[in-house]
Amino acid sequence: MHKITQKPTNRVRAFMTQVIIIMLLFITKTNAQTVTPFITSGDQTRLLQQQATVSFGTNSGTNPSTVTVNAGTTYQTMDGFGYTLTEGSAEVISGMAATQQNQLLNDLYNPNTGLNASVIRISIAASDLSNSSYSYNETSGDTNMNNFSLNGPDLTYLIPIIKKIQLINPNIKILATPWSAPRWMKTNGSWVGGSLQTQYYAAYARYFVKYIAAMQAQGIPIWGITPQNEPENPNNEPSMLMNSTEQKNFINQQLGPQLAAAGYGGVKIIAFDHNCDNTAYPIDVLNNSSYVDGAAFHLYLGNISAMSTVKTQTNKNVYFTEQYTGSGGSFGGDFGWHMQNVVIGSTNNWSKTVLEWNAANNSSLGPRTPGGCNTCLGAITVNNSTSYTKNVAYYIIGQISKYVKPGAVRIGSSSTNGSILSVGFKNPDGSTALVIYNSGGSNTIKVVSGSSAFNYTVPGSSAVTFTWGAGTPPPTGFPGYYNIISRNSNKGLDVADNSTTSGGRIQQYDVTGGGGNNQRWKFVSDGAGNYYIIVKSTGMYLAVENNGTANGLKVQQKTFSSSNEFKWTVASLGGGYYKITNVNTGKSLDVENVSTANGANIQVWDYTGGLNQQWQFVQVEATAKKALTITEDGESTNDMAIFINSANDYLKIDTNHEGSADVAIFNIAGQSILKKNVNFVKGNQTEIEISRLPKGVYVVRVTDNQGSYSKKILKQ
Repeated sequence: MHKITQKPTNRVRAFMTQVIIIMLLFITKTNAQTVTPFITSGDQTRLLQQQATVSFGTNSGTNPSTVTVNAGTTYQTMDGFGYTLTEGSAEVISGMAATQQNQLLNDLYNPNTGLNASVIRISIAASDLSNSSYSYNETSGDTNMNNFSLNGPDLTYLIPIIKKIQLINPNIKILATPWSAPRWMKTNGSWVGGSLQTQYYAAYARYFVKYIAAMQAQGIPIWGITPQNEPENPNNEPSMLMNSTEQKNFINQQLGPQLAAAGYGGVKIIAFDHNCDNTAYPIDVLNNSSYVDGAAFHLYLGNISAMSTVKTQTNKNVYFTEQYTGSGGSFGGDFGWHMQNVVIGSTNNWSKTVLEWNAANNSSLGPRTPGGCNTCLGAITVNNSTSYTKNVAYYIIGQISKYVKPGAVRIGSSSTNGSILSVGFKNPDGSTALVIYNSGGSNTIKVVSGSSAFNYTVPGSSAVTFTWGAGTPPPTGFPGYYNIISRNSNKGLDVADNSTTSGGRIQQYDVTGGGGNNQRWKFVSDGAGNYYIIVKSTGMYLAVENNGTANGLKVQQKTFSSSNEFKWTVASLGGGYYKITNVNTGKSLDVENVSTANGANIQVWDYTGGLNQQWQFVQVEATAKKALTITEDGESTNDMAIFINSANDYLKIDTNHEGSADVAIFNIAGQSILKKNVNFVKGNQTEIEISRLPKGVYVVRVTDNQGSYSKKILKQ
């Protein structure tokens, strides 16, 4: 039989061309990444308002206003954003009717429906926006702190409001700062000015210890402290002077040792807490105290670049902790200045937090002490028991806090136009957030990421936050035992020398056939979103040595304690890889020196996005029915478990689903190995024989009428 060929006619060629074009358009459309913009404009016509989505396309042409995002360049990990919850703030919020109070707190602190404010700065005793000046121990000479008590405004107003916030956001971080020591400890015996007498250094350190313990007893863990708010400002009420030598001596001689001895060595001590016009002070303290985590800054004087100067010269952390908006300012002017200097400026200069000043006050800008700020405008004005107004600081923080999550890593971003300021972040779920402020007139900018780009018109004097690549939420649980494999070396976490002693060294080592019990780890929830990671060989827990917080601390197996050094968060990075972060240090599991060798130490280090800080979990032992399945792209389902019964070489699927389903098995290279249609019966296990499959790692994908679920498995 002869095959007849015929040259296509012009009409056929035209039709084929149209089909190809349509296919290409379809492919482009379906593969293009969707970008969601959120705008706050200086004229207030749009306030954190979501705009129509746009899509990345091919990067072509030139634009003088081009913002380039580089996810491969990483900087600091963000702790979060928020406000100072003064005693006065808590007092006016406490006076609200229950419904409106709950709405206000959710507006500020809800991670999903609100601003996701994730750090609260509070005062240790009175600030200038308290209803009076007070301390927790007014008994002169009581150096043992026998009469220390939270009774008073804090126990009446502040602590109950914090507890309500904790219910809304259980992961809220609390930074506590004193405006003054008790008057009897000071050189002038006054709330205003004066210095801490050296004879009371030990007593004042004991005051801090008592405070942290008392707050802990209230169920409020303190994340960090600064020794003194604005230590160069003697004019506020309350206030206290403390120069860098005094601060060093107080921390090194008393505060640091006493906190450590009391078991609070994990509470961050953050120095300075004052303006950007003085870098010598924080550099002196940071470089001469092993107890200090970093330095905090305000911007009433100086330039925000001071934060980079201190970061560079000390290699310690920097935090932005206060800036107020004034009652006499304009929305557009204040919003623009704060977006440029505080939000974008501080984060581009290594800040791990962005905190505005007062969360809330009344319509008279109170409560306040007699010498307190009389022009400070809260993020919220509480008008009466059932009404409140959102002010400019609400939108300043909201423009970043709603879209940049705690644990996000700042990534590279640059602009070719001086009127367009930008800062970019990679969230723990793998999504990207880019914050832009346009200080000029309306401008169509181009945003470039890799080989793709999109154009967008940004109104003048406005901010826009772009989000794209929505990642998957971190998993909520893991069944059974896993090998924890380094993406960089392909070696697994291993208890060195199969040690059975507490303090045994953790290294990376080759894993074969699922590894020994000293390479098998299980994840046990602490009930608050964190995990204990337990090795099978000894039942001991993964923890950081010496309860320390520094970069480079080694990871060990230890006997159990409920302290944060034993707790870890697990965040999906996409592609089946995870970041594992120690709750106490805020630093991530890391292979020392980016080594690929057997025996390299495992340590903790600030997350930089390196492959030696990314981990893959390979399940080597399953647990009982209804175990959680982690999907290939990080999603999870609580009603399907997939595992291998090694006794008879059957793949078992345990599910509460019913009806027909397709099961596909792929090798690690992505090639299809086996396909089978099965019928699920609710509550029963479905088995598929896999005896002919060689040993190795496979991906199983189950598709039914409720969706598609994938999981990596190991056949031994």
